[in-house]
Amino acid sequence: MIEDILTYPLMNGTSLADLLSLEFLISVLGDILAAILILVVGFFIAGWAGRRVRSVGGRNAHLDETLFNFLGNIVRYIIIGFSILFVLNTFGVQTTSVVAVIGAAGLAIGLALQGTLSNVAAGVMIIFFRPIKNGDFVEINGQMGTVKDISLNFTELASIGNVQIIIPNSEVWGNTIVNYSVYPLRRAEWTFGVGYGANLGKAEKVIRETIMSDERSMAEPEPFIQINNLGDFSCDFLVRVWCSSADYFAYQADMKRRVKEALDAQGVPIPFPTRTLHMQPEPATPTHSIGTATEENHVREDEELT
Repeated sequence: MIEDILTYPLMNGTSLADLLSLEFLISVLGDILAAILILVVGFFIAGWAGRRVRSVGGRNAHLDETLFNFLGNIVRYIIIGFSILFVLNTFGVQTTSVVAVIGAAGLAIGLALQGTLSNVAAGVMIIFFRPIKNGDFVEINGQMGTVKDISLNFTELASIGNVQIIIPNSEVWGNTIVNYSVYPLRRAEWTFGVGYGANLGKAEKVIRETIMSDERSMAEPEPFIQINNLGDFSCDFLVRVWCSSADYFAYQADMKRRVKEALDAQGVPIPFPTRTLHMQPEPATPTHSIGTATEENHVREDEELT
């Protein structure tokens, strides 16, 4: 009976005895070693090629590093995929049928993961059209921060308070993007109010000299400093000055304090809302009338009792 089992044909006329033969085991061991070697070499080449592609973006300032990081990952995955197909071919698996199965499975998975694939598609669009890149300070869908990473599925921001913000790429691509880092220059804007009794010429001179004395202020394009509004309590100067985008936030905050201190030092009044209360004394109530009314009430009560 054991002999019948060993000689029973399993596939293509090959029996169990043939499978347990030394030649067959050596052949299988050779295929396993070849597969391991192909995978090791494939992963090594994939990693090397990916790093080479990513380094191109890092070496050239005119090239987008985010795009080359994406291309490097694509090259790596393609090489790994081909390595796996070679391994399957080593064991005699028909790779054409495997590709067909993967295609059919990919269609089913795509229908099940429409939301995820929309993020991937949006990520590809972001990477290739580059509305944002790593290091940009942006505002997306109400979230403001510095771009740290752009992957196929999401975009990572670091807020001003260094809090991680993850935004799906479909929301990034489908919403308005405000990029504060695209242009090298930005225009800072302030409103400074002075009292109606102040010397407007002197106030304008103090504001102009204080702001333009800062090295971050740019003389060109020409600054704009004019009365913009006559309010209930003050005459408001609108001030617009160009500066470097990298200095914008600190520069804008510094100038508010310096102008206030300069106006105080020059005696230019800075108004603030006030409210004056006028107290009117209440008229005194005559005491004799109350006494008379009380006496009358007592007389009436006595009459009713009698």
